Amino acid sequence: MFPDTSVRTDEEEEMDDFSLAGESFGQVLDNIASINRWLGGNTATISALNKLITEQAFDELKIIDAGCGGGDMCREIAKWGRKVGQKTSIIGIDANAYALKHAAKKSTEYKEISYEVVDIFSNKFQEIPSDVLVCTLTLHHFKDPQIVNWLTACIDNGAIVIVNDLHRSGLAYRLFQLVAFVFRLDRMNRDDGLISILRGFKRVDLEKYTNSIKENIENIEYSIQWKWAFRYLWLIKKI
Repeated sequence: MFPDTSVRTDEEEEMDDFSLAGESFGQVLDNIASINRWLGGNTATISALNKLITEQAFDELKIIDAGCGGGDMCREIAKWGRKVGQKTSIIGIDANAYALKHAAKKSTEYKEISYEVVDIFSNKFQEIPSDVLVCTLTLHHFKDPQIVNWLTACIDNGAIVIVNDLHRSGLAYRLFQLVAFVFRLDRMNRDDGLISILRGFKRVDLEKYTNSIKENIENIEYSIQWKWAFRYLWLIKKI
């Protein structure tokens, strides 16, 4: 039997507690990064950046990684920029101070990366200049009205938004249970991972959000693509 995925769950994850800290939490962040690398989930974001720089030239590509956690996506982007010869300036944003401390320790060789503790729903966040807003495995933590209002503000400010997040699927749920067993994930990684899938999205959800954004910003361009492993890559920008 597969779980009911007809609607997004409202159940919260332990990860939503921004006061989490300590070595055990650092291990949780490292486990998330390892799973994403093993499943190839970050490649969707990198493919979007590759496409972007073929369509538009940037002297320095200013990127915000919203909800960056342990900074693994920031580091992947920095490696990508060095590989393709694109100068980048990357700011990892998160509301958890310990996560950013952990991220900074792992990012010492990447001078193009900085980290800031900022509430992404605050005016301060909207004042940070960027060409691209990357949102990897973060959007599913928010409720529908928050998603629409936040993305509308970001796009209206001129950011090209790249969302890489989970496909809400019964099959994905069962496969993650297998992954958790094989990799002997701890309780928090296992339980939060399963809740994350149930908080994820179907294509119809992303289309609905896009239509709501269009009510405030008429001229937008977007694409929605399914990617392995059970991800949606959603690109949206003002034109």
